[in-house]
Amino acid sequence: MKNKEVNLATFGLGCFWGPEDTFRKMKGVVDTAVGYMGGTVINPTYEDVCSGTTGHVEVVQIKYDPDLISYNDLLTTFWSIHDPTQINRQGPDIGRQYRSVIFYHSPEQKTQAEHTKQILEKGGKFDQSIATTIEPVQEFYRAEDYHQQYIKKTGRKVC
Repeated sequence: MKNKEVNLATFGLGCFWGPEDTFRKMKGVVDTAVGYMGGTVINPTYEDVCSGTTGHVEVVQIKYDPDLISYNDLLTTFWSIHDPTQINRQGPDIGRQYRSVIFYHSPEQKTQAEHTKQILEKGGKFDQSIATTIEPVQEFYRAEDYHQQYIKKTGRKVC
């Protein structure tokens, strides 16, 4: 039996617990993991990233079946579950590690991300400019086990 194609999407949109829970529940999402991307330290810990000194962003990495859900569907959710106008923060979480960023895995993802950002910028939904950056994917460092599916494990509705 042939292996089914699975694609990756990686988003930074503030605290990773809530967004991971949202994406995990979407039809066509095969798996999710929370972790860190975009910094200069190898194998950072949560404490390292929270210090704001590593350059990493808290991210959700999504494995999805492109026959069941499109990258555009994931982008629509990304834009709708956080405030992309905030610079280096989301809600009470402040620091570069909470910035809004799309890490693209292919030229097609880059094009789609840029297109959806342009549509939102022209659409007038936001009073401020969109601060989300669109960057090439970097090394993904999986967060500690207690962060994985945190909301499902704890039942706590946070971030």
